[in-house]
Amino acid sequence: MSISMEALGPLRGLTVVEICTTIAGPACARLMADFGADVIKIEPPSGDPVRQMGRHVGDVSLYAAAILRGKKSVALDLKQEEGRKLAFELARRADILIENNRPGVLERLGLGYDDLSKVNPGLVMVRISGYGQDGPYAARPGYGAICEAVGGVRHMTGDPDRPPARVALATTDYLTATYAAFGAAMAIIERQRTGRGQVVDVALYETAFTQMEPYVPAYEKLGFVPQRVGPNLPTMAPNSLYPTKDGSWMLIAANSNPTFERLVGAMGQPELLRDARFADIRTRGEPANMKAIDAIVAEWTCTLETAALAAVLQAAEVPSSPIYTIADIYQDPHYAARDMLVKVPHPELGHTTQAGIVPKLSATPGAIRHTGPDIGADTAEVLRGIGISNSHIQELEAAKVIRTQT
Repeated sequence: MSISMEALGPLRGLTVVEICTTIAGPACARLMADFGADVIKIEPPSGDPVRQMGRHVGDVSLYAAAILRGKKSVALDLKQEEGRKLAFELARRADILIENNRPGVLERLGLGYDDLSKVNPGLVMVRISGYGQDGPYAARPGYGAICEAVGGVRHMTGDPDRPPARVALATTDYLTATYAAFGAAMAIIERQRTGRGQVVDVALYETAFTQMEPYVPAYEKLGFVPQRVGPNLPTMAPNSLYPTKDGSWMLIAANSNPTFERLVGAMGQPELLRDARFADIRTRGEPANMKAIDAIVAEWTCTLETAALAAVLQAAEVPSSPIYTIADIYQDPHYAARDMLVKVPHPELGHTTQAGIVPKLSATPGAIRHTGPDIGADTAEVLRGIGISNSHIQELEAAKVIRTQT
């Protein structure tokens, strides 16, 4: 199981301070919490806007229950000097600080890397922004979806006869969170050698752009500008969605020559192996040949209902899948066997089911310690831990510098 009240995983013993909102930064810190870090989330007394996103049960944000899991919530008003002082004290004791404000915001609050590294030279500061900490676009606001457009990804998404589409998920935010966590881990490893921290500068548009890797040299050498190709994989066939007899769709990816041979065998059409148009990966990837083989495969898939087609393809060891909905995922035995649907206790709802731990480590696996806390649930506890008295905590709350859960 992936539930443990104790800090497990290779990041246990590390203290992470999160000064982030919405998705990329909180997702990065959630990864660290999953693997044992003590994550202190600093959020305004009104709460991180992510608490207003997604679906709710009454006033309970289901998204916040997941993306804030394993963290401590400390509600501070950073617009007030006392709030900034408290944040400074927390950062002074941290191993990692994660922030996803526009460049310059933390400097104006007295929480920039130069200020903090003077009192905490081992601090690793992870800075997530739309366009990075420098360059002509640095000051621009940038969400993941906007940066997908700048990074070339949006141009590639959708059908060729329609405007660029979007995936209705925060894909670039989560990819950025992963790069940021990787950067933080590398910086901690380097700190073990030198004793000094550093800045990890992660830009949303750059993480989106990394997906364009095959097209960067292709444009420079060939002037090739990729276009939208719908469900197909450019220069690779058969790799697309194919209709089934009962009106559904099957995704088939016969990318390699051996896989293509197995698919052709399952189709009962061995003559396709002797067709020069389909002789190898490169030839099948030519536009006219892609269209031809896709039509042949689609004609075959239309003769079988989805379940029967899936069984034939699995028996032939051809990578394939029906298009799952979230309802399908809840019924799938593999998700259950791999602990990817974890029931996490919740004080109001009994539990919420959340996505499991990724990646899975054999010796030091991560764990979900608790659901996302309420705003300021841990303010008093954390402040007492840095020497703030109960009477002072009451004074700070009266002045609306902090918010606690009483």
